[in-house]
Amino acid sequence: MSTMRIPHTVEPYRLAANAERLEGLIPLASMPRLVDALGEQQGDCRVRLAFDVDAQRQRHIDGRLEARVTMHCQRCLQPMEVEIESDFLLAMVSSDALAAELPKRYEPVLVENEQLQLLPVVEDELLLSLPQVVYHDDADCGVSRDQLQSGKAVEDDRTNPFSVLRSLKDKP
Repeated sequence: MSTMRIPHTVEPYRLAANAERLEGLIPLASMPRLVDALGEQQGDCRVRLAFDVDAQRQRHIDGRLEARVTMHCQRCLQPMEVEIESDFLLAMVSSDALAAELPKRYEPVLVENEQLQLLPVVEDELLLSLPQVVYHDDADCGVSRDQLQSGKAVEDDRTNPFSVLRSLKDKP
């Protein structure tokens, strides 16, 4: 497969009518919300977008993305690479009212003025695919599980602030 850069803007209705397919790369560094969430990124997101029309005449995008992003291990806080893969099915709509009527298998993508900005669409799907928490394997992490254990429970010498309420409840 030859790799090309995905265009910024497309005419999705025309692409769907012709059952066209776009494949290529989008630099991770060009995704501002991803960079804000995870920090600077290297490499590319490999994207495949197949535009088509289904039997109910719904124009849609059958997509797949693959990327290797850098996230921070939640145990040792050191950077680690995480493989992301996501398949998605987006239906093209021109309003929120039409989006509400879509079959459940589709997620809506809003097309304005017959143009679609592809970078935000791919970035949305990538952000939705990120794991909430990542950890290195135990053998690769700089912090062991034993270092995370708090040990014995510390006895609290303070009095319970609710003990006054208990004494009020016990009074006749």
